Amino acid sequence: MSSRALRRLKGKQRGQEPLHLEDLLLHGGGAEKEKEKEEEGDDDDDEAPDPCVLVPAKTSSNRKAKKNKTQKNISNLFELIHEADSGPGGELGSRLQEEAGEKSDRGETETGGESVEADKCNGSEKARKRKKKKKKSMPENSQQAEGAAGDIDALLETMETSNGLCYQSESSSGAASRPVLHVEHRNLNPETELKRYFGARAVLGDQRPRQRQRHALRSTWMTVFKNTWPRFTRPGISMSLLETRDGVQYYTFEHSRDYQQVQFKFLDAVESMDPNNIVLLLQMNPYHIDSLLQLSDVCRIQEDQEMARDLIERALYSFECAFHPIFSLTSGTCRLDYLRPENRAFYLALYKHMMFLEKRGCPRTALEFCKLILSLDPDNDPLCMLLLIDFLSLRAREYSFLIRLYDEWEVHRNLSQLPNFACSLALSYYFLSLQDDVSPEESTRMKRKSDELLQSALIMFPSVLMPLLDLCTVQPDAAVSSHEFFGPKCQIGQPPALNELVSLFVGRCHLLWKDGGVMVWLEGNVKEVLRRVDSQKSLAEDSESKRKLRYQSAPRNIHRHVILSEIKGAVATLPLEVTTQPVMGFDPLPPLDSMASYSRPER
Repeated sequence: MSSRALRRLKGKQRGQEPLHLEDLLLHGGGAEKEKEKEEEGDDDDDEAPDPCVLVPAKTSSNRKAKKNKTQKNISNLFELIHEADSGPGGELGSRLQEEAGEKSDRGETETGGESVEADKCNGSEKARKRKKKKKKSMPENSQQAEGAAGDIDALLETMETSNGLCYQSESSSGAASRPVLHVEHRNLNPETELKRYFGARAVLGDQRPRQRQRHALRSTWMTVFKNTWPRFTRPGISMSLLETRDGVQYYTFEHSRDYQQVQFKFLDAVESMDPNNIVLLLQMNPYHIDSLLQLSDVCRIQEDQEMARDLIERALYSFECAFHPIFSLTSGTCRLDYLRPENRAFYLALYKHMMFLEKRGCPRTALEFCKLILSLDPDNDPLCMLLLIDFLSLRAREYSFLIRLYDEWEVHRNLSQLPNFACSLALSYYFLSLQDDVSPEESTRMKRKSDELLQSALIMFPSVLMPLLDLCTVQPDAAVSSHEFFGPKCQIGQPPALNELVSLFVGRCHLLWKDGGVMVWLEGNVKEVLRRVDSQKSLAEDSESKRKLRYQSAPRNIHRHVILSEIKGAVATLPLEVTTQPVMGFDPLPPLDSMASYSRPER
């Protein structure tokens, strides 16, 4: 029994069969007849073939040829990519015309499938033409398929050359073309540095699924929102653009009326001298900046470092959510005036966060925040970051950056007159001379340069040597300690401002000089300095006259930096006019010419 009779017994009619993709490729009755032929061939092999079914058998072979062509066209998609640079009249244009001709021929064969039963001769002629075209296109497609990988490599090479520089050359020369205070977003994240030391698995742990569960949180660069924080609501801080002058944008933070009322309550809580009042205020306003800064100091004094750091990060998150849409952390062209009280909290939050990062063992990230603070006001430098950037550069082993900063800023900032820069620059050259990737000639040159710089620094600042050796627990030679150039006379006769700078440098950087090789290098240069001073008496006299002339009094930003550093030896050298006035942790030593946008009402 034939399949047609079986369908009729089952009650199925023509057109109720499930449609297949192959059925949609043919038009008219060709698909039905072909399907009937296949089914009848399976069910009844003894029946004589119908002459009307011979032509659909050719259409099935034609359909296979179409599939082969479409597959070859799909696998040869790189054909349009590796010749995209050729003109319309070149090989690409001719190939497109050939493909268009093949498509038109395929369209003709498909439409001709309907009338192939009526005219078998025309169908056979078209099939022969299509087979000839297929044979002609086969070697071309095979050659293109074999050379696809080579064409992709050639395309990548042309793209690199057209852009001017490849990735390796850009990474090597890109650092030199950027501004010296260029800040990179990825270096603001301490996890980037910790992953470099310990690996991503040890740093992240089980934090990845937690981060995926966060929804509707703003993406920030300086800090990341934590699940333990209160639900974030805007506290009433915004940023506005004041002006744009000489390609530099000047911004300022602004407080809303509600935030001003909270600020007045905070000042009342500070005057009460009870930290519990600040805690109560934070419970009602969990993202009030000054309350977070002040309570962070209280937690740090009570040795709760984790909570102190968490409060600072919360303040930075609140600030970053209030940024102006075009405010950039990395461009180096955005300025914030420290004279405005609304901007000072941002400086202090960045500074405190930077110091937590340095104590946490992330000096590279701390250096990036130091550059960020310095770029907000490089001319005035309200927190005097030039007294700290050399220490962070040496800790992060960014010796080339420190040398470049000195070379570019020495002309207009006189960095050699700061004891920390004069000594740290020599130490950076010394460390560079010890690196393995430096040639012997270059190493000798850098070693000679480091000797010259260290001798000049010791001649200019002789009072650095004895406190440095004392903190490094090194007993000086009798010829050095008894010499009048390095003896107690230089300590007693130096100006108070210079004494403040020297105490700050020694108290902060003495750990960098504790290495045995560094001490041997220092000892040799100290002996050379004594020899030069004994042979040329004018060296000591000239340096002494320069010290008395240049370091008569320290500016207010240096005093502010010493207070924030909390180095005991440096704090002890502060003048009486600073130590006798109250110092608030949320605003230490405010500028004398502050520009307050609103004032506290009289009580």
